[in-house]
Amino acid sequence: MTLSKEILRIEDLVVRFYTYEGVVEAIDGINLSLRERETLGLVGETGCGKSVTSLSAMILVPSPGKIEKGKVILRKGGKTVDLIKEKEAAMRNIRGDDMSMIFQDPRSALNPVYSVEDQIGEVFLHHRMKELSEKVLQNLEVDIKKAKGFRKSVLKFQRARYQKMAENPKALSLRLWSRIPIVNRYKGKLKNEVKKEVVRVLKAMKIPDPDRVAEMYPHELSGGMAQRVVIAMALGCNPEILIADEPTTNLDVTVQAQILELIRELKGEYESSVLYITHDLGVVAEVCDRVAVMYAGNVCELADVAAVFKNPLHPYTQALLASIPRPGKEFTSIEGEVPALINPPAGCRFNPRCGKATELCTREKPKLLEVEKDHFVMCHLYTGNS
Repeated sequence: MTLSKEILRIEDLVVRFYTYEGVVEAIDGINLSLRERETLGLVGETGCGKSVTSLSAMILVPSPGKIEKGKVILRKGGKTVDLIKEKEAAMRNIRGDDMSMIFQDPRSALNPVYSVEDQIGEVFLHHRMKELSEKVLQNLEVDIKKAKGFRKSVLKFQRARYQKMAENPKALSLRLWSRIPIVNRYKGKLKNEVKKEVVRVLKAMKIPDPDRVAEMYPHELSGGMAQRVVIAMALGCNPEILIADEPTTNLDVTVQAQILELIRELKGEYESSVLYITHDLGVVAEVCDRVAVMYAGNVCELADVAAVFKNPLHPYTQALLASIPRPGKEFTSIEGEVPALINPPAGCRFNPRCGKATELCTREKPKLLEVEKDHFVMCHLYTGNS
């Protein structure tokens, strides 16, 4: 696998959580890539490491977690950047501009004391200040030509501030001026532009009456509406990469279908690449181009969705598909339990639950190998050593 068509690549990623009970080996050297304009599904049981992988991609692993090893390579402006080596200030610009995340629970992603306009507007103010300032300047030029006397002087003062803002939004002089209340009123024009952008993006989310919704607070929104607001925040700056962490988990079936359709439409409109995290194989079949199957901190199979469903190669993938209830077919549950990652099994981590395991599986971890074209499997059955 090369970076020629890849926009994001995770290499040999190792993530551990240092707890009082012991060291949790959450991610055990995974390799994963996201291609241009594709939807890559990341699927597996609860606790397999899906969400930790997504947080690692954004360099947002919470304490006491730590990225111990590996690379997270982002293609940015024709160059490649290892995000793990980037400083936090640089990452704050990358998050939102280049990549964004839709979180699983919109209620926890939204601040209850700020309106929808305030929260989406903050994204615009952080990432699109130059663009918004230039829009204000265009309107000011028109107003200055029409104005006379004192008003014309006030507008010229405002123009000078916005010119400075367009050049350097973080300039010291702007911060000093903002401390003077009567002078700080010039920002009213910027707030008007922000409001227009917030309403525009809410309308793109197919939210009815976006002007009214912009003034609402999170507790006034339904679950589906709150999730659309979170998606609006994520897509506000047209990021190239969108990470969706089980965005329909807490929604009813009808709203789930609407959100999935919305994400599919927005992906085409914004030409984004999507990393879609889920435990639902039905969702994977519906929205994804490729799928990575995770088990206990490892990617055990990676291939096109059709290939995985028609010809699953890893015993865990086969067991997952067999456990889906289907008319006319016997339901088979996966024996055993997901291992505790404080003390995971040696060798292949699936070996205690695998009916095809050999002695080699209990002592040596297999490598992720390309068994068929673009079909990668991590299993000794395909290494020739079993």
